[in-house]
Amino acid sequence: MRVTGPLVAAGLVGLVIVWAELVHWRSSRRLTNPDHGGTEAVVVLGYRNPRADRANALNRWRVRAGLRSIDPGAPSTRLILSGGPYEALVMARYATEVRGYAGEVVCETESRGTWENVRNVIPYLEDRERIKIVSNPLHAEKARRYLWRQRPDLAARLVPAADYRPGEWAPLKPFFAAYGLLDLAQSERRLAARNR
Repeated sequence: MRVTGPLVAAGLVGLVIVWAELVHWRSSRRLTNPDHGGTEAVVVLGYRNPRADRANALNRWRVRAGLRSIDPGAPSTRLILSGGPYEALVMARYATEVRGYAGEVVCETESRGTWENVRNVIPYLEDRERIKIVSNPLHAEKARRYLWRQRPDLAARLVPAADYRPGEWAPLKPFFAAYGLLDLAQSERRLAARNR
């Protein structure tokens, strides 16, 4: 049987999609512990949002992933939305006004990058038994790495969030995987240089 060019191309595309799914799945679990129940903090990391009146598509998705990460059996949940003022506030509005979330919400509005996201939410994590960090899985892994560097005692409370679903964002996952892996490698180099 002769294999044609379109068949080979389709096979390669399929392999790239499967690779991206595996990268995201693995990243969504890395640097977490088994979920043991108890009070929780769900930290949603914002993405640049140039408008003050509406969350962009990525921030809306991150909020939805944050809301589905909430354990309905938790005795207490604190939803923490972290980013610049536009990101945190528009995500909070989206969570409460559009998605109907009625629980505790904290807006952290001073961060200008992932390291600051993590540093600035630490006061809201101290009294929580479980911590979930929500973003694109590779970005959330980066934030978890930063928490391990800044506060290993709190990082020991990290459990998986629900920011990975098979097939979700499938057409963009190869790009997100490639960019995320490169970003993780660069952040590790920066952390290593900082420790010298």
